[in-house]
Amino acid sequence: MFEEGENQDQVKYQAAHHELVASALATKIAHEINPQNQVGCMLAGGNFYPYSCKPEDVWAALEKDRENLFFIDVQARGRYPAYSARVFREKGVTIAKEAGDDEALKHTVDFVSFSYYASRCASADMNANNTNAANIVKSLKNPYIEASEWGWGIDPLGLRITMNMMYDRYQKPLFLVENGLGAKDVVNADGQIDDDYRISYLREHIRAMGDAIEDGVPLIGYTTWGCIDLVAASTGEMSKRYGFVYVDRDDAGNGTLARTRKKSFWWYKKVIASNGEDLA
Repeated sequence: MFEEGENQDQVKYQAAHHELVASALATKIAHEINPQNQVGCMLAGGNFYPYSCKPEDVWAALEKDRENLFFIDVQARGRYPAYSARVFREKGVTIAKEAGDDEALKHTVDFVSFSYYASRCASADMNANNTNAANIVKSLKNPYIEASEWGWGIDPLGLRITMNMMYDRYQKPLFLVENGLGAKDVVNADGQIDDDYRISYLREHIRAMGDAIEDGVPLIGYTTWGCIDLVAASTGEMSKRYGFVYVDRDDAGNGTLARTRKKSFWWYKKVIASNGEDLA
């Protein structure tokens, strides 16, 4: 809890500083234990597109990207970014550093892991009344891409753009640890779930991932979200399903919890067996 009259930004950024130092020291220890150990960090990935070519919109998108990448900039580069000085000044924040903090931050991560569900869109005029949340991040609706039933943009090319941006920025291998489509699945009369929409989403994102690899971006792994249906963290709903395996449970908690393999289960099994070569 914040105390009355307290500068909340000061408290948040100071706490984040301690976490960043602790993360860097944990990385240092991991490398001392075994130099072959690989330590990464994690962010909710997805570039912000300017809503238009108006310079103010371009600047707003840049600021939103910086806001999302702020802590990764520290973990991957080993120091606070130059733009942080103005951020702190305008928020009235002064980071209290202990002796050795700056030296500790130099122990950078070996790779950057990230989730990717959708790209984002920003303008100078965005506000609470014209934005929606995609993976907890506020975004304007992009008129040039399709959207899921929950309003999350479907943008495979955005994954390639995000991967290229992050590798250009950090020169660190990437690990895509979350990627998937939340959708309402219907059980057919024969008990099967034909989730071709999920197959299409994953197919196009895997292709985009392959294009980024061809661009020269090193990717050390890929895991979807997720293998089995569970309550969606973003909405608290069971009906927003991501898995390859259907779970008989509804939003009210009713159901047998019986598991059924969806059409996407058999498709993804083939994708894994072919190391991504067979996406048909």
